[in-house]
Amino acid sequence: MSEEGALAVDLETQRAWARTWQATGEALEAIRRAELRTLTPEKALQAIDNLLSLGAGWPLSAERRRTSGLVEQQRLFARLCP
Repeated sequence: MSEEGALAVDLETQRAWARTWQATGEALEAIRRAELRTLTPEKALQAIDNLLSLGAGWPLSAERRRTSGLVEQQRLFARLCP
């Protein structure tokens, strides 16, 4: 297959694609930051619940819906330290 083959793309087209990807990445980053600014603890727990429910096959307990368990985990870790 020659350089002029079906997969060959001229340099200007490659640069245009790179600019498009750069602009798209910046736009997606702006969306991500905006979503994080408006994220509430309730929305975060719901998102975590949704993700964990995908793998677990059963819903989370009411206790798990109220707290992430991080404080309890840190308390357990502190017991392990002399």
